[in-house]
Amino acid sequence: MQHDAWSPPPVLLTVDLVILTLRDGHLHVLLVERGEDPFRGMSALPGGFLNHDGEEILDAAHRELSEETALTSSWVHLEQLGVYGEADRDPRGRVVSVAHLAIAPGLPEPVAGTDASDAAWVPAHAVLSGKVEVAFDHRRIATDGIEHARTKLEFSSLATAFCGAEFTIAELQQVYEAVWGTALDTRNFYRKVQAAKGFIVPLGTDRRSTGGRPAQLYRAGPKTVLFPPLIRPAPPAAEENMRGEEE
Repeated sequence: MQHDAWSPPPVLLTVDLVILTLRDGHLHVLLVERGEDPFRGMSALPGGFLNHDGEEILDAAHRELSEETALTSSWVHLEQLGVYGEADRDPRGRVVSVAHLAIAPGLPEPVAGTDASDAAWVPAHAVLSGKVEVAFDHRRIATDGIEHARTKLEFSSLATAFCGAEFTIAELQQVYEAVWGTALDTRNFYRKVQAAKGFIVPLGTDRRSTGGRPAQLYRAGPKTVLFPPLIRPAPPAAEENMRGEEE
């Protein structure tokens, strides 16, 4: 009996980006308005297919980041988040996405890429809650990216990626509050940050502010793992119940 020759199944590969920044003290994620089918006109995470010239996955992530934010790798924290490959996640066929998390401080107004008709910063809570509907499985990817960032803030120096080259402890606290979505006790936060040796390094200079005391400036330290960690406070019971109802 003669068997047909085996051929590999057609699988397409894309990269998608969960790009996070703080705007007006709140966590925002970048969404684009799709200019092509499928889901034309819907919001989605920025991303695209790998080029056909042998482009590596990480290079594709950097390219998409540059196209959407005009940032280079030296300006931004970029890491692989996860692989999403459910068979029915894309109506065009079997499309596997290698998602990446990107974080940078003070990102500018976005410019839509080649296959998007618009781009905008959207409050993270609007995406997490489903208030803003997004295409494909991008709400799940965005949720995973934000939760990954929240967890890494506890055990790593990731919070400094949201800050500029120099910052105050008050500004660092604003990062934690914005990403975690909860207020923190200032004295307790200061004590914990100072206890994590090598997390931040004083610059020996102050930032003058009108009507207040000068604030000491810091930069990111050499330690990327925090010890002791800054454990995230448990959310209020009412918020936890609401989150459970949403899920």
